[in-house]
Amino acid sequence: MQPGFSLRLHNRLLELDRVADAVEAFGEAHGLPARLRFQIRLALDELLTNIISYGYPEDGDHLITVAMGQEGTRLRFVLEDDAQPFDPLTARTPDTTGTPEERRIGGLGIHLVRTIMDRVAYERVDDRNRLILEKDID
Repeated sequence: MQPGFSLRLHNRLLELDRVADAVEAFGEAHGLPARLRFQIRLALDELLTNIISYGYPEDGDHLITVAMGQEGTRLRFVLEDDAQPFDPLTARTPDTTGTPEERRIGGLGIHLVRTIMDRVAYERVDDRNRLILEKDID
């Protein structure tokens, strides 16, 4: 796999800009279309916002690792954190048919990620959440 980038982020929302910048730089260097770069940024932003906002009930500094690489026509992203165990793939698919007032809050971000990415997998390894995302580029 061609290396892309690997970032260690603190569990602060301000760190999301670093991820967006890294995705843009990688995308431009590898000729990824602007629409694809936007989708990747959106998916990573959603996942990282959830990890930072909901994964750490106690105060304190925690590190989140985000890695991206390319193998042929497949992009691969790995997010690792020491937040509370949470498998986002167990989240119920939200009902998008009703009016906004009728819908339950939550679940749209994970639904968005599943829609954008071609493959999503979760595992808990050594007290860490690991989310693996893959996107085929045609």
